[in-house]
Amino acid sequence: MRGKDLLSISDLNREEIKSLISSAVDMKQGSWTSSLSGKVLALLFEKPSLRTRVSFEVAMRQLGGESLYLSPEEVGLGKRESVPDVAHVLSRYVDVIAARTFAHSTVECLASYSSVPVINALSDWEHPCQALADIMTIYEKKGELEGLALAYIGDGNNVANSLLLASALTGISFRIASPKGYEVQDKVLKLAQEYASASGAEIFGTEDPAVAIRGVDVVYTDVWTSMGQEAEAENRRKVFARYQVNSELLALAKEDTILMHPLPAHRGEEVSPDILDSEQSVVFDQAENRLHVQKALLVEMLGGLEILG
Repeated sequence: MRGKDLLSISDLNREEIKSLISSAVDMKQGSWTSSLSGKVLALLFEKPSLRTRVSFEVAMRQLGGESLYLSPEEVGLGKRESVPDVAHVLSRYVDVIAARTFAHSTVECLASYSSVPVINALSDWEHPCQALADIMTIYEKKGELEGLALAYIGDGNNVANSLLLASALTGISFRIASPKGYEVQDKVLKLAQEYASASGAEIFGTEDPAVAIRGVDVVYTDVWTSMGQEAEAENRRKVFARYQVNSELLALAKEDTILMHPLPAHRGEEVSPDILDSEQSVVFDQAENRLHVQKALLVEMLGGLEILG
C-alpha cells in the first residue's frame, strides 16, 4: 500500500486487510518506535472528533512521527480555499493527509490533487478506518473471521457501507436490518455481493431486526442520526423505534455473541441505556483498536521500519 490512498474499504483486497490486522495485533503488543521518524500527518477535519483525532495523533507519536490538526475554521475547505489548492499546498508540507469530511466527493478531490497519500477518516459514504478496527476486534474476540455471521441493526449509513464491504471481503456473513428507505444503497450492495461470492460469505437484508439477529456471532449497531442529519432527528427516532438493540433482542443471537458500536452512542435510542456496559459489549476494545490498526496502516502507507518489541 505504500504511497496509495485509502478512501474506501474497496481500495484494499482480502490479503491486505488480513495483513493490516495481523500487523495491528503485533503492534498492540509492542512499544513505541521510530518507524515514522521525520514523517508528518495532517489531520484535515470538517467534523468534530474524539476517537479519530486522538487515535491518529497518538499513533503518529508512538511511531516517532508528528501530526498537525487543521480545524474547519483554520482552513475553510472548499470555501475560504479550494479543495485542489489545499491538496497541492499540504502535499508540499506533509507526508500523509487524513481527511474527515461531510461529502465523500471532497476526500476524493483531495486525493486526486494530492501527491501524498490520503486517508478517509470519515465521509458521508464510508468510514474505512472504523471498519478495519471492527474487523480487528472481531478477530481478537473470535479467533477467526471466515464463517462468522454479523447482524447490523439500523441505518444503512457510512459505517454500514464500510463494514459490509470489509465483512464480505474477509468471509463474514452480513445480515442487515433497516427500515424501508434506509437500506444500504444498491451500489455498495452489488460490490459486496461480488466480494462475498469469492469469500464464501452470505449477505442478507430484512426490515425485521429479529430475523437478522437470530443465531449470529456479532451484533452491531450505530446512531440513528449522523452528523449533518440533525434536522431529521425527530423523524428518525420514530422510524427506527423498533430497531433498538436491547437485552430482549440480543437474546436471539448466540449466547457468546459480542455487541459492537462505533461510538458515540445515544443510550436509550439505538441501544438500551445499560447494554453498552454489559459483559457482551466490546465497544471500548473497538475504540482502542482504532489506534493500533491506524498505526499499522500508517506504517504500511509510508513504508516505515519494522516495529520494535
